[in-house]
Amino acid sequence: MITSPYEKYKQSSVQTSTPGQLVIMLYDGAIRFVKVGIEGISSKDYMKANVNLGKAQTIISELMSTLDHSYPVSKNLFSMYEYMNHLLIQSNIKKETKHALEALDYLKELRETWVAASKSTIRDISE
Repeated sequence: MITSPYEKYKQSSVQTSTPGQLVIMLYDGAIRFVKVGIEGISSKDYMKANVNLGKAQTIISELMSTLDHSYPVSKNLFSMYEYMNHLLIQSNIKKETKHALEALDYLKELRETWVAASKSTIRDISE
């Protein structure tokens, strides 16, 4: 049972979001976890790094599993997600931020693409 107002708000926002907004939320979470993972590596808190990079990988895996493969772009996105997961694994294994920073850049870029696409879709619907 959800008791905190924040948890109720969070559940409500997920339930009332469009599919595009949900994808953006996933990107937001992955970006946040990668940043915390990078902080963990930088501060030599490897447990923090491992947990948060793992959470980012889980989100990326979710993005992979929800792709609609009837669109040609899905193949490219799937490859990109695979590569980002590889980067996060390498960063976690080697305890170096370089790979995680590269994955973070891709996540930010893809997020912005989804934001623009989402705005375009909303504009098209309202016209």
